Amino acid sequence: MADLNAISLPKLFDALDGERAAHRVAVAARDEDLGPGGRPGDLTGLIASPAGDRARARLRARQAGVAAGLACLPAFVPVFSRRIRARTLMRDGAAFQAGQDLCELSGSARDILALERSLLNLLSRLCGVATVTRRYLKAMNASGPVRARLLDTRKTTPGLRVLEKYAVRCGGGFCHRVGLYDAVLIKDNHIAHVPIWELKGWTERAAAKARSLNPSFVEIEVDSLEQLGEVLIARLGRNPAVDIVLLDNMTPGVMKKAVAMRDALAPGVLLEASGGIDLSTIARAARSGVDRISVGALTHSAPIIDLGLDFL
Repeated sequence: MADLNAISLPKLFDALDGERAAHRVAVAARDEDLGPGGRPGDLTGLIASPAGDRARARLRARQAGVAAGLACLPAFVPVFSRRIRARTLMRDGAAFQAGQDLCELSGSARDILALERSLLNLLSRLCGVATVTRRYLKAMNASGPVRARLLDTRKTTPGLRVLEKYAVRCGGGFCHRVGLYDAVLIKDNHIAHVPIWELKGWTERAAAKARSLNPSFVEIEVDSLEQLGEVLIARLGRNPAVDIVLLDNMTPGVMKKAVAMRDALAPGVLLEASGGIDLSTIARAARSGVDRISVGALTHSAPIIDLGLDFL
């Protein structure tokens, strides 16, 4: 898989197979709203909207936010109707104000009404993720630019993983691993049985096995400076055994000590902070000198952005 953090948003959408993801979500949304296969359909529309009526409608922001998910339209809309033409009016990643239009739909009025809620649900959610990500970035750099990258996690909505990760990138954040299949992240539960005096050797053996799977990276989680020291001295030949060490639920003061330890023992290893980080604490975590900060709240706690569909 390409480096998801080194490509443009359109290329990222393709690399994540966003079109297939958007189509899959559209099918599920259509079936739960209109019935399996889209039948019997919108009963209210069948009696209130003449079949031949055509209309134009614009998806309009009711509050400020960051656009995300507009790339889904070409795959999402036709699942509901091929008689609707969708035209985007801004790009994903662009900031918008209340009252601005994100896209325009034209075609059968009945079909637009049947599509309305499902489309709003998806875009409100993805714009919400992008907007929260932008807020975290602003808070992280409130006292001046920092070197740390803001990353997402796997704490995503089932079925929306790649689209929510795309939305994080729209907000200016970065992608962590996509799933369990593309990178190795050895968590605390994986090493709970390993005594501290065996951690160095265990890490070296685990990393050797991991490299044979050709993962994007090898990372291990630690929750103490003692564990960190053992992991940092673990080697595969002349290289560190792992690429990244995740510092779990450490205070900024302890993170600073971890950075100093890393600089002394294994300067090439990246340090990632995670756990207990919110808008009020992220700046202090970033100033500790860590390289990465992963925040589950970017996806699991993002409120939607209020969007509406207004007929012209």
